[in-house]
Amino acid sequence: MARYIVKRLLIALIVLFGITVIDFGIMTLAGNPIEILSGGPRISEELLAIRAQNLGLNQPIPIQYLNWLKATLKGDFGYSYKNYQPVSEMIGSHLGPTLVLMGSALVLSLIIASVAGIYSAVHQNSGGDYAIVSFAFLGQSIPGFLLAMILIYIFTVKLGLLPSSGAWTLGAEGRGIELKYLIMPMIVLAFEMSGRNIRYIRSSVLEILNKDYLRTARAKGIGRFMVIYKHALRNALIPIVTVIGMELPGLFGGAVIVEEVFSWPGLGLMTMNAILARDYPVIMAMCLLSAVVVLLGNLIVDIVYAFVDPTVRFD
Repeated sequence: MARYIVKRLLIALIVLFGITVIDFGIMTLAGNPIEILSGGPRISEELLAIRAQNLGLNQPIPIQYLNWLKATLKGDFGYSYKNYQPVSEMIGSHLGPTLVLMGSALVLSLIIASVAGIYSAVHQNSGGDYAIVSFAFLGQSIPGFLLAMILIYIFTVKLGLLPSSGAWTLGAEGRGIELKYLIMPMIVLAFEMSGRNIRYIRSSVLEILNKDYLRTARAKGIGRFMVIYKHALRNALIPIVTVIGMELPGLFGGAVIVEEVFSWPGLGLMTMNAILARDYPVIMAMCLLSAVVVLLGNLIVDIVYAFVDPTVRFD
């Protein structure tokens, strides 16, 4: 196991290096952030040149990347071009709301998908099965921003029950995240994930239910509950664990849109603002963070396999 983990970590480091090279190259194709200043108030070319020199943007792109890589290896993500704050402090201040939103949406989607997927598989071709499958296709078909607009129109504009933006009441003590602000963003994120996961779980459980050893277990009269939840469910967990690992990149990508729509003060909103402002240090830090989360998620999923399925061995 230890040898396998070390091998995967080395591969992940190589992949991570390649990702940073590609991200940096694509980012520079968007243009020089100094050009944004030239489109605003009249600023002399000399001042723009001085600003570019101070930021290191007058150097060749490979040199800029190497300078960024050296600083990153020391834990220094640089300073934002927009507000001159340390990028690490910006990430720290926005990380909490994003973790709360993504974590609550992931838990809610897995609860819904697990219950609905197992019920749909056990009651195949019933009315409930057709309704759940329809819900799953609906969840995958409706864009997140459209569902967000529908919820805002119903619960904010018409009913006035839930706020449409922010994470806490302005001026409130403690600035803790309030549940009423979390409900709609969480539902939007969980809705799409639930639709996708229901189909995976349903297919996985259906495949297991048709195995010969489950027919034998039912013939022995051990009970429907024991057959489904003790024998069938554990053997169906491997595809479900894979689905959870696959949700990480999609979850963060969906959070960017949801946070923008609901003005949720998380990493997604910060990333969108950085992209619009060509704030390269923030963009690169977020690309690096996203890549690390995805690679670690895949590694954790592979390790969990060994605990879910005793037949899995790592060489």
